[in-house]
Amino acid sequence: MKSFQAREVFCIFALQKFIIQKILIIQTTMKTVYDFSVKDRKGNEVSLKEYANEVLLIVNTATKCGFTPTYTELEKLYKTYHTQGFEILDFPCNQFGQQAPGTDESIHEFCKLNYGTDFPRFKKLKVNGDDADPLYKFLKSQKGFAGWDETHPLYPILDKMLSEADPNYKESAEIKWNFTKFLINKKGQVVARFEPTEKIEHIEEAVKALL
Repeated sequence: MKSFQAREVFCIFALQKFIIQKILIIQTTMKTVYDFSVKDRKGNEVSLKEYANEVLLIVNTATKCGFTPTYTELEKLYKTYHTQGFEILDFPCNQFGQQAPGTDESIHEFCKLNYGTDFPRFKKLKVNGDDADPLYKFLKSQKGFAGWDETHPLYPILDKMLSEADPNYKESAEIKWNFTKFLINKKGQVVARFEPTEKIEHIEEAVKALL
């Protein structure tokens, strides 16, 4: 009887050890944004490891969009929390209504002149489709569509347009429009996604919680 109990205890211990080892393996092989590199607006390769231990807000942007004034809110957020370890990474994208048509330099100049932005701006990229940048494929795999703020004045327009193109568009993790935002913690993990209609106050609360 004692021998049976000893074997049972040993088996339970061995199983627990096996499970813990598996969890550790998964944790060490799990991707983070630090596994990716992107190009700055001049075409230089930038490893996102450079932003380790910082809270990041990754945003796909456009200069001729109804949401373009969001730059004002983003710059204010950046100036408020940058010294506490907060960074905004700006990725222009021309996939939505061709609303980011300029060159990388002209887009940068536009943002500096009109919104006084100081946060890093990268080379224009694609966020959807087979040609989507690997970073964005990863971001979408971590956080799907987060839902609209239906009180936003642009919500009815977006919902109608997207529904006509695809009645089931909400089920997809694809980026819906310009100024979709992904919040990254200090370990490089994607912790939240905010659609373009999300109130900046809600985003600020989430940022503060991670700093």
